[in-house]
Amino acid sequence: MSQISLTFPDGNSREYAAGVTPAEVAASIAPSLAKKAISAQVNGAHWDLQWPITEDAQIAINTMADDGPALELIRHDLAHIMARAVQELYPGVKVTIGPVRDNGWFYDFDREEPFTPEDLGAIEKKMREIINARDAIKTEVWSRKHAIDHYLATEEPYKVELINRIPPGEDIRMYWHGNWQDLCRGPHLQHTGQVPADAFKLTHVAGAYWLGDSTRPMLQRIYGVAFKTKKDLNAWVTMMEEAAKRDHRKLGREMDLFHMQEEAPGQIFWHPNGWTIYTALQDYMRRKQRTDGYVEVNTPQVVNRKLWEASGHWENYQENMFIVEVDEEHAREKTVNALKPMNCPCHVQIFNQGVKSYRDLPLRMAEFGSCARYEPSGALHGIMRVRGFTQDDAHIFCTEDQIEVETEKFIKFLSGIYADLGFTDWRIKLSTRPEKRIGSNESWDYTEAALGNACKAAGYNYEIFEGEGAFYGPKLEFVLTDAIGRDWQCGTLQVDTNLPERLDAEFVGSDGERHRPVMLHRAVLGSFERFIGILIESHAGKMPLWLAPRQVVVASIVSDADDYVLEVTSRLRVAGIRAEADTRNEKINYKVREHSLGKVPYIFAIGMKEVEERTVSVRKLGENRTSTVALDAVIEDLRAESTPPDLRG
Repeated sequence: MSQISLTFPDGNSREYAAGVTPAEVAASIAPSLAKKAISAQVNGAHWDLQWPITEDAQIAINTMADDGPALELIRHDLAHIMARAVQELYPGVKVTIGPVRDNGWFYDFDREEPFTPEDLGAIEKKMREIINARDAIKTEVWSRKHAIDHYLATEEPYKVELINRIPPGEDIRMYWHGNWQDLCRGPHLQHTGQVPADAFKLTHVAGAYWLGDSTRPMLQRIYGVAFKTKKDLNAWVTMMEEAAKRDHRKLGREMDLFHMQEEAPGQIFWHPNGWTIYTALQDYMRRKQRTDGYVEVNTPQVVNRKLWEASGHWENYQENMFIVEVDEEHAREKTVNALKPMNCPCHVQIFNQGVKSYRDLPLRMAEFGSCARYEPSGALHGIMRVRGFTQDDAHIFCTEDQIEVETEKFIKFLSGIYADLGFTDWRIKLSTRPEKRIGSNESWDYTEAALGNACKAAGYNYEIFEGEGAFYGPKLEFVLTDAIGRDWQCGTLQVDTNLPERLDAEFVGSDGERHRPVMLHRAVLGSFERFIGILIESHAGKMPLWLAPRQVVVASIVSDADDYVLEVTSRLRVAGIRAEADTRNEKINYKVREHSLGKVPYIFAIGMKEVEERTVSVRKLGENRTSTVALDAVIEDLRAESTPPDLRG
């Protein structure tokens, strides 16, 4: 039997017979490791302990201490255990697919009768019985014919379709969890008892079309979450409860920020309060960009298909574009246009006007561009996922040797903005070359190194995501963590040599020859709409004073104080503070409750004592006490606090 060499993380190598499994490798190292082993990394791929290794490889044995592999396996196994539980409880239900996602998994089922909350409780109970049974998990490779015949006999048509979608030559792998079997690429744990029985929860049921195709059957999707410990599950439940309190849709109603309606799906009706936040944020970003050397432009929202064809979007992105047909005068046929889904092709059109020199680079071109993208109705989510949005979009036209410096400059620019907005916890992902790509390896080596070096020069570490870059260049993604620990991918920087080539952008170099610029696509917030939703939820509606739509409400305690209420309100407005007067014939406690629900940062209560002393009784949001302050003093304090961070001395 032939021998293979396996190299371990410490650099040592051992010889094994070809076909050795990771389980056997673990046993050869130590009996204790064999007991703890759950899977392996073989040449960087996640490997089942039962799969044979037939060639020289790098290998590492995973245990439950390795969070990434452990959580993936726990969640993947639970998807299978849930499907088994469903079919044992409700015979005749047909199974489809059950991938790992986010903090858990989902599995789609074909069942005529809807699942109920009571059903979810019964399924959870059955799942724990299966876990406690500690049934062995085994894997086999079947021929395509054997697999199809099996699923035809068991009347599982969705599995037959999945097998027919597997490319020729790829293994048809089956997994057995006890006496229940499923088609799956794996890997999996070694027995059901390795799954923590007290660290998972089924959350809800939703409808989902088979393979996401609205012409196919509607299935029932059961979602679950899972962790390594009950403590982690409880922490997640607490976070979800807190997230529900902070839901931007709920707070949007309470603060009277916006609404959405069926006549304009995926688009936002901004109310005065919400639009105040929007414009304050936009004004801030405009000032920051101007200071950092950006020029601001504005480009058309409706653009002829010829530009989208030239840019490649018509071929690759058309299903996400809103098409507009117009009967142009003297035209033989309708002119086909599209609402722009992004700004980059239009920015190249501005760059192409006139001759550009290397002395003009880098050229930083920004636009608060209104874009439209078709999102399926089921994917829409408040103002977080919409069809009409505005990007804080910019493109940096530069030479190849300017990539590193411009990227470092951008990271520092972004970090200052995130800090101003209350986000100090964020990380960087570097997505590298995919298998299908354009450009030479040397070019990819250079641009990937430039992005990595820029991160280090700016003082930040980064995670590498192998193969996740676009086909035309690597990218950085900036993921911020909000006040309750949720991650949001917002900022990006993408290196692009493809679009300047397609749209014939060029500049005259120092050698007098024409060259293609590199285009850096970059955003800090992403879309204003989504980022405002993130701000609302992270701050629980208690916005920093400079962003709060209503900064002060001046409320009368008695009607005799109304004139002074109006005077105080006027003086606050003159000082640049967004203030409102509330002289309604209501009790002060009612007014305080109402404006506190609306997340007004400061409420000034005015009675006759305040009128006589020319003071105000100040109540700050979230505090149960009031303090009496001289009017002039409080105006100065609020003027300083309400000044945007970039304008403070």
